[in-house]
Amino acid sequence: MYSVLKAFCVAIYLLVVAGFVFMMPPALNLPLQLFAGTMLLVHALEAAIFIRHVRLYKGPMAVSLLLTLLFGLLHWKPLADADSHKILRSAEH
Repeated sequence: MYSVLKAFCVAIYLLVVAGFVFMMPPALNLPLQLFAGTMLLVHALEAAIFIRHVRLYKGPMAVSLLLTLLFGLLHWKPLADADSHKILRSAEH
């Protein structure tokens, strides 16, 4: 499910870029730009609020922040879920 939603995010960003490259009509391009900009703004707020979960990424922090900006909770939520399962398993033993 996360993969489908991530693909939707990528499609939105690609449509915005295509709008700049191919000069799409403003009636179509402007709503896409506003939607993509709003997504990026919300994801930036998520990165700031849920930084603890963003830091759980095994790779570089910059990559995790970039993925959070692009995908928001679709990136950090699985990390947080895996961490909570790990904590629960260690508490059982």
